[in-house]
Amino acid sequence: MKNLHAVRQDVQALPIVVPRADLDLIESWVPMGARVLDLGCGDGSFLARLMKTRNAKGYGVEIDDTNVQRSVANGINVIQQDLEKGLAMFEDHAFDVVILSQTLQAMHNTERILKEIARVGKEGIVSFPNFGHWYHVWSIAWGRMPVSKQMPYQWYNTPNIHLCTPKDFEALVAQIGHKVLGKQLFLHGQPVDFLGNLRSTLAVYRFKPQFAS
Repeated sequence: MKNLHAVRQDVQALPIVVPRADLDLIESWVPMGARVLDLGCGDGSFLARLMKTRNAKGYGVEIDDTNVQRSVANGINVIQQDLEKGLAMFEDHAFDVVILSQTLQAMHNTERILKEIARVGKEGIVSFPNFGHWYHVWSIAWGRMPVSKQMPYQWYNTPNIHLCTPKDFEALVAQIGHKVLGKQLFLHGQPVDFLGNLRSTLAVYRFKPQFAS
């Protein structure tokens, strides 16, 4: 790792994350003892959960001052960094798993962050809201941008600047030379298989570079 400085504070008990379907699945995809990088880690509670349940080790990356402080309080090695600047501080293949949970749609350079995830990690895991859900399509058909539980903002104040469907994401992954290892679509926390592109509100993908071993 390239001259990397992070802070950590030991705690007596690790926090328990409120159940969320994508996080439960992501946890199951993380190998025991894995080196994990959690991008946009928020208050660090999910990485703390992985430390407890999967014996994971690693770092969180977060830009918000308050969340950085909370991550430290939760016993997380956290680096304050804008993801838009890339992950140049990390060596190639420094982690077993790199996680980007419900942050992809807010990134300005989506292609770059996916390439960086595959560079620094053996595998990447990404979750994002599905813009192709039938309600969103119906809302646009009636002339309004959709507002939903997954995307609760109005068009003029939303941080979600790159909305996509599962098929869109798969096309981008193939275009930049990555291979999908697994995926699951969700509706109200339950897996969706039939007509998933229309019926699901959340997508979770696991991928790696096409020619990685």
